[in-house]
Amino acid sequence: MVFVWSRLANGDPLFTLTQVALNDTIMVFAFAPIVGLLLGISAIHVPWETLLTSVVLYIVIPVILAQAWRRRLLARGQEAFDAAMARIGPWSIAALLITLVLLFAFQGQAILEQPLVIALLAVPILIQVFFNSALAYWLNRQLGEAHCVAGPSALIGASNFFELAVATAISLFGFKSGAALATVVGVLIEVPVMLLVVRVVNASRGWYEAR
Repeated sequence: MVFVWSRLANGDPLFTLTQVALNDTIMVFAFAPIVGLLLGISAIHVPWETLLTSVVLYIVIPVILAQAWRRRLLARGQEAFDAAMARIGPWSIAALLITLVLLFAFQGQAILEQPLVIALLAVPILIQVFFNSALAYWLNRQLGEAHCVAGPSALIGASNFFELAVATAISLFGFKSGAALATVVGVLIEVPVMLLVVRVVNASRGWYEAR
């Protein structure tokens, strides 16, 4: 999703790639321990083998496949790589929309029947996204970074790993579980909010560069 946000905000693709690679590297080593700690506090037991399998399936394997495909494209030349990236662009937006439709289809009834629970889940997510994105955007401006770096920096700083959380929750507890509901709500809230952040970043470019 971060690549989609960065593309919409006219962000520097190399900076975005670097940040995503760093985040994924951290998550490979930190996701299982963090989840294990939080589940332990909540008195929910999940085998470590399951957590590690989730990391391998949803982070390690996709990264390996993406790198293999990238090298294969670059072996054909930069023009072939750029053309492939241009073709992928519309498909990435379509895949995001399809994912949202499927998530809502599985959890739509639960969302409509529990508005208070949804509100309790939504409020901290909204605060976190707005605060982190605004802080990152302002700090980039103070440090004199280019707008094409500040935009994706703000978006990456505000984003969450809800995709991995959704996959793990569904794998462990099923489509109709409370855990799946919480992560699905996170995605459904994050997507429109991040699109709003993209709009603010694009609309404020004149203010950002007037320094």
